[in-house]
Amino acid sequence: MHTSSSSTPLKALTFDLDDTLWDNSGVMEATEHGHYAWLDKALLEELLPDDDLTDPLALGRFTERFPLSAYQARRREVAGREPLRRGDFTWVRRQSLLELLEQHGLPRQTAEYWAGAAMHRFMTLRHELTPYPEVDAMLAALSQRYRLGAITNGNVELARLPLARHFDVSIAAGEMLAPKPDPRPFLAALARLASRPSEALHVGDSWQHDVLPAQRLGMRVAWIDIDGEAPTRLPRQVYRLDHVRELPTLIEWMNGKN
Repeated sequence: MHTSSSSTPLKALTFDLDDTLWDNSGVMEATEHGHYAWLDKALLEELLPDDDLTDPLALGRFTERFPLSAYQARRREVAGREPLRRGDFTWVRRQSLLELLEQHGLPRQTAEYWAGAAMHRFMTLRHELTPYPEVDAMLAALSQRYRLGAITNGNVELARLPLARHFDVSIAAGEMLAPKPDPRPFLAALARLASRPSEALHVGDSWQHDVLPAQRLGMRVAWIDIDGEAPTRLPRQVYRLDHVRELPTLIEWMNGKN
């Protein structure tokens, strides 16, 4: 653990979510494949003839024409042409599905329905996640001493998780069109937590999206080095941890220095 000290007592803690409080890689893989396969199966089984689409079976299988790789490529294309919304992953996904479904031959209203249904399935799978075993008790204890906030670029809706009860504030940076490393989600969280940057510690796994913007604002940072980068020199008031379970020990050390 890299060490340094600050004389300002902590009032607030802000947390990244994905890959900080849980392992997100398996969740996203299951969600990515799961909702797209669900859409393909649902179109085959439930799409009925109507005045605009007299023979839906003549369209063929959706995923044969547009495999998962085509959906991923369309998301990159949509994000590229809509730079202000590129961080709103839910919108980018839904827009990409809508365009592919229309290209597949579905009329606009039908395509909108199925894009929405697929994203509903996506969000269901997205929240089938398991926090690290230590996280719930750790947050419960920390919330008795500090105000807690979440700042995420992902599209997890914290309110849908049991962990939400520990948090005073939740910021979805992509939905506010200012994904990290933009400083605005950090400033929004600090304002709602009634905390100055010097009174707050940010906890996250990304050097680019968590450490640098928080440190530049004057926050202290607990960097969860999940990739084992372990640099020999860190900026002032940045602390490297191997796992979020080490956070209480770090905070106790910091308090002992004050």
